[in-house]
Amino acid sequence: MSMGRFVNSMDPRSGLEVIRDWNGVAQVVLRSPKGASARVSLHGGQVVSWRNDRGEELLFTSSKAIFKPPNAMRGGIQMCFPQLGYSGTLERHGFARNRIWALDDEHPPLNHNDNGSKVSVDLILKPSEDDLKCWPHCFEFRLRVSLSKDGDLSLISRIRNVNGKPFSFSFAYHTYLSVSDISEVRIEGLETLDYLDNLSHKERFTEQGDAITFESEVDRVYVSSPNVVAVLDHEKKHSFVIRKEGLPDIVVWNPWEKKSKTMVDFGDEEYKQMICVDAAAVERAITLRPGEEWTGKMELSAILSTNCSDHLDHPVSI
Repeated sequence: MSMGRFVNSMDPRSGLEVIRDWNGVAQVVLRSPKGASARVSLHGGQVVSWRNDRGEELLFTSSKAIFKPPNAMRGGIQMCFPQLGYSGTLERHGFARNRIWALDDEHPPLNHNDNGSKVSVDLILKPSEDDLKCWPHCFEFRLRVSLSKDGDLSLISRIRNVNGKPFSFSFAYHTYLSVSDISEVRIEGLETLDYLDNLSHKERFTEQGDAITFESEVDRVYVSSPNVVAVLDHEKKHSFVIRKEGLPDIVVWNPWEKKSKTMVDFGDEEYKQMICVDAAAVERAITLRPGEEWTGKMELSAILSTNCSDHLDHPVSI
């Protein structure tokens, strides 16, 4: 699975550290003072790596992932826009994750002050002529990926309608988290919520468990979810805390054994080492009138499990 990277370089305009994968596509490297890091590919605006200050990879990437545009690599964090799954007429999960993005030189300022405590990269995607043929709406999709001094990873997406008419879309940060053993994982924060079960033709159910645990394939959309959710990994003794804003839903997915064997870019046993927990807007599409802009934020933290309950009560502050 070697990325076949070339030598590092600095982008003279932005001062960002840039490397290139074996297809020659640029990846921007973000580093925190304490040693955490993240890599963001211009292919799809995809976060392909997030490591803590001990150098441990926190995102899952399949050993059989195909690193070849135009298709997205299996793993990391993918930008699913303007649809999720096969819910519309476009390619699966929309086209944003399969396009080449650009560094955003303009990057209009965000309405918050991080006092220089984060390192960030700003990317932008605009539709190509081919995109407009299959989805005839002009948009600007701006993405800021930031790494805090403590190693927290945040993503802020801003999608603006520069069209002459309204359009609607779905969105998800398709997030592959690396876990020790799926049977030792539980998700807290989604108890008692309704969910749409994609394995039962999107039938609506109510979550009955005290926490979500895994013993078979799961593909669910938890609707109207809280803005803080925790993924606890008992064996690793750490937890992921997911904070979100502007994204009402959480998608939870693990293919389990049978489906894993049908995916060419996924190992037969790799379902044991991953869980997808996506901050998303799925149940109700987002509609933008001409000139309007939507913002969706997600922040990921990896913490010791003993501290997890404190974080579930912590407000979103991306």
